Amino acid sequence: MKKIARRVIVGAALGLAIIAGATTAGAQSYPTRPITVIIPFAGGSASDVVTRIMLDKMSKSMGQPIIVENRPGAGGNIGTGAASKAPPDGYTLVGTGVGPLGLNKALVRDMGYDPQKDFEPISLLTVFPNIIVASTKLPVNSLKELIEHAKANPGKLNYGSVGIGSSQHLAGEYFQQVAGVKLTHVPYRNIAQYGPDLMAGTVPLGFQWLPNVNAPLKSGGAKALAVPSKQRLAALPDVPTTAEAGLPAYEASGWFALLAPRGTPRPIVDKLSAEVGKALNDPQVREKTQVQGAYPSASSPDELRRFIASETAKWLAVISKAGITPQ
Repeated sequence: MKKIARRVIVGAALGLAIIAGATTAGAQSYPTRPITVIIPFAGGSASDVVTRIMLDKMSKSMGQPIIVENRPGAGGNIGTGAASKAPPDGYTLVGTGVGPLGLNKALVRDMGYDPQKDFEPISLLTVFPNIIVASTKLPVNSLKELIEHAKANPGKLNYGSVGIGSSQHLAGEYFQQVAGVKLTHVPYRNIAQYGPDLMAGTVPLGFQWLPNVNAPLKSGGAKALAVPSKQRLAALPDVPTTAEAGLPAYEASGWFALLAPRGTPRPIVDKLSAEVGKALNDPQVREKTQVQGAYPSASSPDELRRFIASETAKWLAVISKAGITPQ
């Protein structure tokens, strides 16, 4: 019996070694055909633009086309959910953000997938600070003056976002909690309308990614008061960080990451993560990303897993304190 048991153990070990060897060999030859990356947001959106910049570089490095498939809807849940059900072979990935990866479970009754269990993190891609912008018709010229004005006019200052639960909305909610002010949220179905309203002063405040407010800023209809991150934006070098402007506790950014369906072999995940790092270290990729008001920000798979957990906990606490309920 001992000999039989020993043979079974040895046989199992050999089987695992063969599987591991095959997986490693497969990773070495990967990819052998085009890769599809699902982006669960509209084409031309900030997330779409910066992800395509990085994927174009990766495609050239890996020697295979990378096809972007936009599947917007339900706050990013539709496309992200579709990616979670794809074969775990490295040929269908998803470039998505904090909403579909955690926050939407507090905002939507049924996501249709489990963001913690259904994916293999690959790498962080970019971070978009929620720049604090104000209409030039608003009588403030600094973050300190904005807070003073908001305290003197509770509930009278409107700020715009792309919708309830969006990065811009939650950045505004978090600002109220940190600064001790009361603002009024104005969600937009079409963010293109926000720019004219910002310049007109009807919705004079925002916590926006640069692409959404670039035109008002360049035309002189709006001004950037602060960047809520640890470093200044290359695209707005003269705008102080919130720490420099006197509110160090306030940091708010949206971000995007690359993930694969659960069960994708780790050697393939590691190879993709290394390719992201190479792409984001390319000077042209970095410059194109920074022009969009984002920071290129690669990570290891394990670092991304911890980052997602930390960000999810932070923003779920903001949602809870704000009393935002599932739609």
